[in-house]
Amino acid sequence: MLMQQVLKKTVLALLLSAVAMMQVQTAAAADPSDDQQSKEYAKFNKAAELVRPTDYREWIFVGAPVTPKDMNDGKPAFPEFHNVYIDPASWAHYKKTGEFRSGTIIVKELISVGATKSASGNGYFQGEFLGIAAAVKDKKRFADRPENWAYFGFDDKPSAMAQPDDACSACHKANAAEDMVFTQHYPVLRAAKAAVKPR
Repeated sequence: MLMQQVLKKTVLALLLSAVAMMQVQTAAAADPSDDQQSKEYAKFNKAAELVRPTDYREWIFVGAPVTPKDMNDGKPAFPEFHNVYIDPASWAHYKKTGEFRSGTIIVKELISVGATKSASGNGYFQGEFLGIAAAVKDKKRFADRPENWAYFGFDDKPSAMAQPDDACSACHKANAAEDMVFTQHYPVLRAAKAAVKPR
């Protein structure tokens, strides 16, 4: 009789422990841990060059502004579609805090305008891949740059040095809605920020 009671208590304790463990694992999957959120997606080589991201299309897509040639005297500042992605860890941090963390990398994929007519109607439709550019916020590495952001253009190279501040920073500082980022063009970011709960 005593043995049965001990056995029942042991089984009950094991079941409760298993349930508690499942709840912890579910919570961790739903809300990335600090370890996951601290992952660095911006990789630099020994020459302090940003290594060209290769998996950015697996990141969070935040928008696709388009600056077509026919609306910019044939010479837009960037060719034409800008498919913009933010790394997953920085996206998780932004959703939680409404701020871009140190370590944020945002990639701009440049795509030409292809067709202007489709079964859905007239418009601008994406054409060919042209290259990528990136922005990285890093409080230590770019402590002397405006808001700690640096900008990179890769062309066909596997890595790139940060561009001079006057190449990109001045425009971002003067025109970006928030922390050097053109959040006014990205409803995904605006919605995430609006959903942040006050602390």
